[in-house]
Amino acid sequence: MANLFIISGCNGAGKTTASYTILPEMLSCKEFVNADEIARGLSPFKPESVSIQAGKIMLERIQNLISNGTDFALETTLATRTHANVIKYAQASGYKVTLVFFWLNLPSLAVERVKMRVASGGHNIEEKTIRRRYDIGIKNLFSLYIPLCEYWMIINNSSIPQELIAEGGSKMELKIYNKPTYNKIANYERNRD
Repeated sequence: MANLFIISGCNGAGKTTASYTILPEMLSCKEFVNADEIARGLSPFKPESVSIQAGKIMLERIQNLISNGTDFALETTLATRTHANVIKYAQASGYKVTLVFFWLNLPSLAVERVKMRVASGGHNIEEKTIRRRYDIGIKNLFSLYIPLCEYWMIINNSSIPQELIAEGGSKMELKIYNKPTYNKIANYERNRD
């Protein structure tokens, strides 16, 4: 059975950094599809100007990998519903889907981490976009993506060491390792107003 690994979390959560370690070393996954990396390849000095083109290339690459039954990973903030269709298509093609969600405890921490990334030469994202994706990503995690995945885990990546908060899946019981934090995340939409 082929594997699709979804590396998710808000901007600045450490998805790309973790992916370069977790995927090849721990999961033996050699294919990593990342729209930000594609955009940087197309326009190194202004990747945001080619984000739509990069997204199209990413979707074509995903289609090709699924057609070939290749294990792969993709990165997302979960701020759109696009990847739900990818998951369903992959599952219909015989894939097992694993979702890893890197959570940060505050939207302001995400903003600060993106600023640090920019200071180190990385790409920028507007603060309002970071905050919007933070909110929508958590909402979509619970309402859309968790119900679709065979296995998922939520990791608190706010500080070192990281902490596994919870894990579950379609064929396993929910295991919560830090109930107050899990409840904070699960009830985020309700409690943020």
